[in-house]
Amino acid sequence: MDIFFNTFLVLLGAIFSVLNPIGAIPFFVGLTHDYSKKDRSRVSLMTAINVCIILLISFFVGEYVLKFFGITISALRIAGGILIASSGFGLLNANPKKRKGISKEVEEDLQTRNSIALTPLAMPMLAGPGSISLLIAFYQDHNSTIDVAASTTAIVVVSFLIFFILRSAHYLAKYLGASGIVAISRIVGFLTVAIGIQYIISAILSIIRGI
Repeated sequence: MDIFFNTFLVLLGAIFSVLNPIGAIPFFVGLTHDYSKKDRSRVSLMTAINVCIILLISFFVGEYVLKFFGITISALRIAGGILIASSGFGLLNANPKKRKGISKEVEEDLQTRNSIALTPLAMPMLAGPGSISLLIAFYQDHNSTIDVAASTTAIVVVSFLIFFILRSAHYLAKYLGASGIVAISRIVGFLTVAIGIQYIISAILSIIRGI
């Protein structure tokens, strides 16, 4: 059970930091300001489900995608570490008025889109390249039955937390205020940068040991 809980807590903290659902609160509030309470709950649920599916696919299938394209795990860790660290630096310099990963075309499309649960909320705002590469790399070192069970549980729990946070987004936005959300995002951003750097260090050490 110790292995299960250790793997669960490590991945839970890592995924939550990289996804940063708290940082998505201003965007969710802005995108759903004219939605009814029922519609907001529906969008929150669908977003959480979409994120869960994307993360599970990345965790279980990502390894085979790497093999198909001939990408080594060390290369993935370095690329993922850079992406994760870059995401963290973005959170450290967070600007609530900017929408991460949303182009002008998507912005315009949002005006006529019936559902925003998949794009842009689930991807790329929450489940982006950083979280996907993190899960692929994590699976390489944690693929025993206990580790897989713990990792799957962590992904499901994070998805539930995303649902809870987004469902409460309008209340949290009023309670925390813009400055509170920015402060939390910067704390999470610092941890995210550390996670990214750790992935890069691990990859470099792995390459050196293999020489």
